[in-house]
Amino acid sequence: MEFLSNPVSISAISTISLLLLLCIYVYNQHNQRKKTKTHHPIAGTMFNQLLNFNRLHDYMTDLAKKHKTYRLISPFRYEVYTSDPVNVEYILKTNFENYVKGTYTHDILKDLLGDGIFTVDGDKWREQRKVSSHEFSTKVLRDFSSVIFRKNAVKLAHILSEAACNNQILDINDFFMKATLDSIFKVAFGIDLDSMCGSSEEGVRFSNAFDESSAMTLKRYVDITWKIKKFFNIGSEAKLKESVKVVDEFVYKLIKTKTEQMHKNQDDFSWKREDILSRFLQINDTDPKYLRDIILNFIIAGKDTTSTAMTWFIYMLCKHPEIQDKVAKEIKEAINFKNDVTNVEVFSNVVSEEALEKMHYLHAALTETLRLFPAVPVDAKICASDDVLPDGYNVNKGDLVAYQPYAMGRMKFLWGEDAQQFKPERWIDENGCFRPESPFKFTAFQAGQRICLGREFAYRQMKIFASILLGCFVFKLSDENKTSKYKTMLNLHIDGGLHVRVFSRYV
Repeated sequence: MEFLSNPVSISAISTISLLLLLCIYVYNQHNQRKKTKTHHPIAGTMFNQLLNFNRLHDYMTDLAKKHKTYRLISPFRYEVYTSDPVNVEYILKTNFENYVKGTYTHDILKDLLGDGIFTVDGDKWREQRKVSSHEFSTKVLRDFSSVIFRKNAVKLAHILSEAACNNQILDINDFFMKATLDSIFKVAFGIDLDSMCGSSEEGVRFSNAFDESSAMTLKRYVDITWKIKKFFNIGSEAKLKESVKVVDEFVYKLIKTKTEQMHKNQDDFSWKREDILSRFLQINDTDPKYLRDIILNFIIAGKDTTSTAMTWFIYMLCKHPEIQDKVAKEIKEAINFKNDVTNVEVFSNVVSEEALEKMHYLHAALTETLRLFPAVPVDAKICASDDVLPDGYNVNKGDLVAYQPYAMGRMKFLWGEDAQQFKPERWIDENGCFRPESPFKFTAFQAGQRICLGREFAYRQMKIFASILLGCFVFKLSDENKTSKYKTMLNLHIDGGLHVRVFSRYV
């Protein structure tokens, strides 16, 4: 009763009630105009999402267990959410052109990501997709990136070795964030940021500004007043403007320096042009703004997603030590390493491409992690024109239509009664080989025309880091009874980090 006597609580309840009534009114009016159409069942409202914000993806999973596809009522549009692979294939492939990013996403992301591949549709998207697809398929980039991944995995292994000697607890999530940023930055720009060790003051400043820009950009999705704040340059929008300025200064300086190097050494064929920026500059003298947008989209795609996946992977291995031991055993067998690991560099040198290809169980364990903890838990599109999904229900022009990788990974009708269990064996066939699933069922990397170009790139990075770290160390949670939860953001970050102890695997 004390809660009800609080004027603020009463005001909040009254406001939510009025908004709910408004939603119902809008829905009824809309339904009267669309009497001939059949829409998906209503499972709630956007205000239910707000009330369950801290467990948003589990709340949406609870709804998905009742309805494969459902609607939430909003004052602005219907929001349709699906976990049905048939609908997912239709949205991402069959009628791809009708489900777009739209101005809504572009307006939110453009200050940081500009007209990069994650913010645009149509010809701009197709042009970048074509060029990026070619670059990701080159052997030069694959070999160059593998060298970088090994180098940074070894650097992280040295940090872990020191922590093991001192019985030190560390936040492995923080180190994965820094290691993946260093790796992606070297691959993208060809320079060492070294945020892991903090040796570059300018690099650390960029890294902090980039993270701040990402956080402030994400806030726009839940802050309906962000355009007003931007107009008056106040609050989070003022912080975003300052952070983006730091990012831009750093990136444009790099582009200028790299362009000058390219022109100076254009006749020197011994000069290596392996990083993404150099390879784009080889094509033509592209506009710096265009290059800036491409590179920053590349960085944001490869930084948070891979580090998040690796953190959840280590968490699940700590919760299932028998699986951790099985992965470590496969790694040692695949590289045919007979001795105990006394030198990390020597060990990393035998983690070859051929050895990685043999690690089917490691690949399965990483994939099983992504099934349960996809880096992007929900992906939304805007319906460009009235349509009918394969399940027979209508969606209207302007509706938000989203598929849910997080919820889909927990659906019994897709994965069986043990859907919520961590079970890498579900990805292994009778011959002990990795067995893939349809990308419209396992949606962690999207599917169809927008399927992630960096999928194999990400797997290679994760497998190199995992094989070197698990080949050398045993990971245990600092608090083995703690259950980690996610922080509700665009990416499925672990809330509060992941604090672990590490021990030498061979002593």
